[in-house]
Amino acid sequence: MTTATDTAAVFADSPPASRIAGLDATRGFAVMGILLMNIISFAMPENAYITPRHWGGDSGADLWSWAIAFVLFDSKMRGLFSIMFGASTLLVIQAAEAGGRSAAQTHYARMVVLALFGLAHFFFLWVGDILFLYACCGLVLYLFRDLSVKALTIWGILLIALNSIMMSIAMIMLHMGSWPGAPADLATAYGKFAADFAPYSAFGREDYELYRSDYATILAVKLDEMLFQPLILMPMYFAETLGLMLIGMALFKNGLLQGQWSIERLTKWATVGLSIGMIGGIALLALQFSVDLEPAIVMGTTFGFSVPFDVPMSIGYAALFMALAQRFASSPLIIRVAAAGRAAFTNYLGTSLLMTALFYGWGLGQFGEWSRVQTYGAVIAVWVIMLLWSKPWLDHFRFGPMEWLWRTLARGKVQPLRRTH
Repeated sequence: MTTATDTAAVFADSPPASRIAGLDATRGFAVMGILLMNIISFAMPENAYITPRHWGGDSGADLWSWAIAFVLFDSKMRGLFSIMFGASTLLVIQAAEAGGRSAAQTHYARMVVLALFGLAHFFFLWVGDILFLYACCGLVLYLFRDLSVKALTIWGILLIALNSIMMSIAMIMLHMGSWPGAPADLATAYGKFAADFAPYSAFGREDYELYRSDYATILAVKLDEMLFQPLILMPMYFAETLGLMLIGMALFKNGLLQGQWSIERLTKWATVGLSIGMIGGIALLALQFSVDLEPAIVMGTTFGFSVPFDVPMSIGYAALFMALAQRFASSPLIIRVAAAGRAAFTNYLGTSLLMTALFYGWGLGQFGEWSRVQTYGAVIAVWVIMLLWSKPWLDHFRFGPMEWLWRTLARGKVQPLRRTH
């Protein structure tokens, strides 16, 4: 059995003296999977992520691609990514303690640098950044490091439930603004909300014009109109994300993410988790169709109602990918996926560079021009790039390029990069 002390963080900034190969592979699947959902935000106006009615096609294959993504991937891959961050943060803390370094100093230095990376990512590349959110959650996450599996699970569930309930109530109340006789203020708020989600609305056209413009224009708008957006969005995601990270810590401590479980046990957890997620997802998809994709219900379903099904499915994916990594450990594909996971930080940021270069006006200017189905061609292309470059690079270097930079900045000292054989 491999030890934890030399295993990397979620973006793999530690060299592999010994590694939990399944954790690397699961991280690789996660960074690949999150692009399945992020691609819509790269390629289309913001609200197209919530509903296909807004942009990119709401019939035929486009509608079904949205429906399948909702049931199988939406929020599940983000949940898996957050779970992996929690587990891997615990590994870094343990590695620091085992190496005689200050765990607190190591952890908080990493989070401060990650926050700076996140802000740079947001302003200079893509507004869909999660790094700043993760860094802020990480500042609190350290306080939970010594809790038991039971305590971590309870805290995680409470935080996730709190966020889910708040989002669900907010969207139900907003939906009530569409009812006859609704209070004037509520009806007005709903009318503005619904107008923003309407097909090719003025709100969407603003995004369309902005992201098809030049780099200087996009940056100027971000620095003017979106300056505080990384903080403004925090209440919407903080509690749920921190809760998922605590679940990740619990799954590491109980052995699932340490490669200690048998394939049979992992398969059972994967079956149960994925089944709960798919049954709930299909039921909620039916709900959305029953109200003709009314935007408040669709948004409430995406960020509130679906959470009790999303979290078990994220855990199911973690169990599934750990089982696959164990069962096919010598497979060339799994080896390359694990390498992509070891360079997940570079792959995450590299994806933003490639996709904004493809869709934004300073690049090829394809923003808002592709259908939903067409965008998945770009996903496959980026997956191929991840799998092709990560392993050869890591055969010669100890870290991915951005992993090396993160580690160097966090430690305040240039870290060795090239492997010695």
